[in-house]
Amino acid sequence: MGKIAVVYWSGTGNTEQMAHAVLEGAKKAGAEAQLFEVEQFGVSDMERFDGFAFGCPAMGDEVLEEGSFEPFFTEAEERLSGVPVALFGSYGWGGGAWMESWAERTQKDGAKLVSDGLAIENGPTDEGLAQCEKLGADLAAAV
Repeated sequence: MGKIAVVYWSGTGNTEQMAHAVLEGAKKAGAEAQLFEVEQFGVSDMERFDGFAFGCPAMGDEVLEEGSFEPFFTEAEERLSGVPVALFGSYGWGGGAWMESWAERTQKDGAKLVSDGLAIENGPTDEGLAQCEKLGADLAAAV
């Protein structure tokens, strides 16, 4: 089983809760997984991992957080071709268009998307956390 990095940005704590559940699911499935806030993880760290779970909530006009996460992800994109990737995040308005465009963008980068992305409205419920764990397990199976 491979090594997975769960890299996230969270403003209210909702996406952070999701990240912990994704991490737990990957570990339960047998992967070696580590959790990082995006500010703690650089693109140069990517070489140590076989797969990635990226988490970011919808911001503004349904875009990725622009101060830390978007610059990181833009730089990381050149290293995603052929790599298993899972996307997740929370939103408080709209219909999740940011996740659809993020998934399309990641597919164009050549990543092996584990799902179309997991978007949860507001804070994750027990059912939502279970979905996050499943996403982590699915990613673990893909690496």
